[in-house]
Formats: sequence, structure tokens, C-alpha cells
Amino acid sequence: MADTKLSAKKTGSKQALKMLAGYAKPYKMLFVLSVLFALVSVAATLYAPIVIGQAVDVIVTKGDVDFKALIPKIIILLAAVVITALCQWLMTLCTNKITYNIVRDLRNDAFKKLEKLPLSYIDSHPHGDIISRIITDVEAVSDGLLMGFAQLFTGLCTIIGTLIFMLTINVKITLVVVLITPLSLFVARFVSKNTYKLFHKQSVARGELTSLVEEMTGEQKTVSAFGYEQQALEKFEQANKALSDVSVKAIFFSSLTNPTTRFVNGLVYTSVGIVGAFTAFSGGITVGQLSSFLTYANQYTKPFNEISGVITELQGALASANRVFELIGEKEESSDEGAKVITQFDGSVDINGVSFSYTPEKPLIENFELHVKKGQRTAIVGPTGCGKTTMINLLMRFYDVGKGTISVSGESIKDITRASLRSGYGMVLQETWLKTGTIRENIAYGKPDATDEEVIAAAKAAYCHGFIKRLPMGYDTVVSDSYATLSAGQKQLLCIARVMLCVPQMLILDEATSSIDTRTEILVQNAFAKLMQGRTSFIIAHRLSTIKEADSIIVMKDGHIIEQGDHKSLMQKGGFYAQLYNSQFAVT
Repeated sequence: MADTKLSAKKTGSKQALKMLAGYAKPYKMLFVLSVLFALVSVAATLYAPIVIGQAVDVIVTKGDVDFKALIPKIIILLAAVVITALCQWLMTLCTNKITYNIVRDLRNDAFKKLEKLPLSYIDSHPHGDIISRIITDVEAVSDGLLMGFAQLFTGLCTIIGTLIFMLTINVKITLVVVLITPLSLFVARFVSKNTYKLFHKQSVARGELTSLVEEMTGEQKTVSAFGYEQQALEKFEQANKALSDVSVKAIFFSSLTNPTTRFVNGLVYTSVGIVGAFTAFSGGITVGQLSSFLTYANQYTKPFNEISGVITELQGALASANRVFELIGEKEESSDEGAKVITQFDGSVDINGVSFSYTPEKPLIENFELHVKKGQRTAIVGPTGCGKTTMINLLMRFYDVGKGTISVSGESIKDITRASLRSGYGMVLQETWLKTGTIRENIAYGKPDATDEEVIAAAKAAYCHGFIKRLPMGYDTVVSDSYATLSAGQKQLLCIARVMLCVPQMLILDEATSSIDTRTEILVQNAFAKLMQGRTSFIIAHRLSTIKEADSIIVMKDGHIIEQGDHKSLMQKGGFYAQLYNSQFAVT
């Protein structure tokens, strides 16, 4: 839905409003019904003062009341009240449905966009800020729209309807009201112009604060281990103060609305009272009509208060919507349209003249050449920052190469859909991740239709069946990435079981056993050895003792291959690899 609405990344309040209108388009029938109910409600509300005025006029003097004429007026007044209440309820029902449907669609589009964004966007933006856009900012949009739909329709209808009814009573007094009205419009414009900028700054500051809290709570152990609590508190206080300062300014400007518009309302009511009294003295209107007119003057000015408040609230909502639309408007990964879907790979991988850098001014990989045969186990080693994990990101097409080509089974990976390319790989990373769900669901993450027997077989192959059975609910135990009962090693074993279940055609192991004890690591390495038989495998390891059996070892430094061969030949060569390998056993 969003792709047809967005033409630019940055949006202003007018553009954000236009985009929100686009989200409301599918619900135009509800919108029409809401307007109709608002019109009927306002008409019934505005008709009531006329009936009250007529009722006042049948009271001739004290003790002299025409009850025969009064009773029908009371019945009509009661009917007007009932119709007003019913229509307001139905209007609120429609507006709430419109609002929550818009917010649902907006949040769905934001989350769908998140799944289509390149990894570079996720890597370069604080996760807390992204979360804030999808949750907090969308919630602010919801609040603004609820108030807008609920009060804007009735407010505008009340103003127009009141003018019509007042004109039918007395044109001269109505002109007095109309001449003072522009003061309210001027105040509303002045306030809204300033509040949008401040509410946008408030949304940004809130996102930064959310990001900081998410970062600190997510890594609380590290914060405590390094005694960083005081610095974290100081950073939080700074971010909180920045949010507080901009919020106070935004609230100050938005709070100007009510007193200023009430002052204008007082002027209108006073003017109507004075002019109306003199008109009544001269016989221009009856006392009942003056009573109706004063009621209308009050009803006429009241919506200006509400609309001014709505405009202020909408400025906050539009500022938040702007941040959501910025996310939705981000450039997606290049399209897979026209790409092939491949279900079987022979395992050959060819990297020809590949160059890549995360930032243009900082080259990382240059003119990289690598040719891997079917079923070959290739280890990639080198110092930190040499480009090992980057090569994995390029193989999986998390990032696209700057120059050159990467081919799998003779096909350029740019000509293969990302989904089918990634389905051909099984990947175990150093960083573990478990979704919130049962142990069974986590192991079957890549193969949801797996049977219980297959899940248990994969768990046994990864040597995690034993500790799973010791958990309170076994395979039905609910865990998450922050589940404290599981150790880092146990989480890693579950991630390994996830790959064991899928039985992929190619494997990528990036420090896959870094958190596992030595005894279990030997067992898992044996399991991996069985799994790697006949499959192309890429292994990244800092403990070089774990890759001695690799068919080919690629030694990288500064984005280039500086040595290549098996363990024995590289050790005999006595080069950089031999230095790295021997440094593991060096006595300091």
C-alpha cells in the first residue's frame, strides 16, 4: 500500500496529512457515514435552542404559562436529545473503526518495509529508534486521529450550522459574531505553525531516549561488568532532559490555544449579549430568540476551542506520522523481479573480481577472487576486520557487491531470488538468536512443518537433547533470546540444531562453536563433519585448531587473499597463517 503513496523520503505536515488521507481512502464509506451522523447530530443539537427559545416565549409572565403549547416543545426537545446521543454514538463507532484500521495498515506497512529494507539500514540506525517509530509514533498518530475524527467533523458542522440558524434569527447580530471570528483562526494558525516543529523534535528526542534505554537494558550485564552505570545514568539524564526541554516548549505552545481562544469566545459572547439586548429593547427580537442566540453564540465559539485543540493534537500526530513515513519511504533492497528460483545447488561458488566497502571513503575488499568446488570445505581466517564476516554477508547477499560478481552453481547471485539463494545455505553465527516460543518452534524455525521425530533427531545431532529434556516442559518450554535459564552455549546448540534439521545444501559456520565447552565442541564438530560431507562449507574460526581438516584455507588480510592452501602446506610455507596458528600456543 505504502509504495504508491510515497514519492520522497522527507515529508512535511501537509505531505504527511495527504499520505494519511491515502490510508483512509479504503474506508471512505465509513467516512461518509461518520459525516452523515455528525450532520444529523449537529442539526439536532442546534435545533434544541430554537425549541428552548419558543418554550421561553410561551411563558408570558410569572405564573402565566401556556402548558398546552409548552408540552409539545418539551417532547420535541427530548427527541432531539435522543437523536443527538444516538448519532454521536454511531459517529464515534465509525470514526474509531476508521482510525484503528488506518493505524493497523500503517503499522503493517512499516513492519513489511522493515523486512524489505537492506541490512545496511538496520546496521546504520539505532534499533530503539526503529522500534519507537513503529510503536510509539504510530500510537501518537492513533491518538491524534481519534481526536481529529471525533471533534473535527462535529466542530466544523456546528460552526456552519450555527451560522445558518443565527442568520434565520437576526442577520445584524450574526455579522457581529462573524467579524470577531478571524481572531480565533489567527490564534489557531499561529499555534499550529509552531507546534508541528516542536512536536517533530519531541518525536526524534523520544526515539533517541528509547534507543538508549533499549541499548542499556539489552546489555545490562556488560554495563554492570564495566561499572558503566553512572555514565549510563548521565547519558540517560541528558537524553531525558533534551526530551523534557523540547516537550515543555511543545506543551507551552499547544497550551496557548485554550486560553487565547476562550478569550476570543468571551468577546463573541459579550458582544452578542450587548447587541442582542439593545435589539430586544427595540423589538427586533423576542426574549426567547435572544436566549436562543446566546446559546448559539456559545455553541458557535465552543468548536473553535475544540478545533484548536484538535489542530494542536494533529500537529503532534503528523510529526509522528512523518517519522513513520520516512521509514516507509526508505529505499528497499533491489527487486528480485525476473530473478530465477533455484531449489537445487551443486555447491560450486565463484567469486570474480569482487570489491566492496561499507562506506565509499573506507575500502574493505578489493579485487577478491575465490573459486570453491562442489563439496569443498573452505575455511576463511585472518585478523579482526580483514573482511571474513563481510564475505559471508556478500555470499548470503545481505549486501550487494560494489564491483565484480559472485556465482553459485554457475548462476550470478543477482539473477537468483534472495529467498531461494538463502534457502540453499544453512548458517550458524557466533551471535545466537532465539525467537519467543517453544524449544520445538525454535529448532523448527527454518522448517515449520517438521515432525517431532525430526526435531528430536536434529537436537540429538546437535547434542542438546539432554539439557532440553531437563527443562520444566521439555521441548514445549517457552524460551526467548533473553531467557536467563539457558546458557550462551545451550542457545548456540539450539541454533546448530536449527541448521541440522534443515539439512542445507551449503553451510556457513561463523564461529559456530565459540560459546560451547571443549568436550561438547568436539562432539558438535564431529556432527558438523558428517553434515558437511558432500556439501560446500564455509567456515570462519579464530581457533585455527578447529579448521585443520578443511580442504582449503583462505588467509585474508586487509580485504585481500594473501595465502591459500590446506593446513599442512600453509604450515610448511611458514607465512602469515603459520604465524597466526603458532601464536595460539605462544607463551607470553
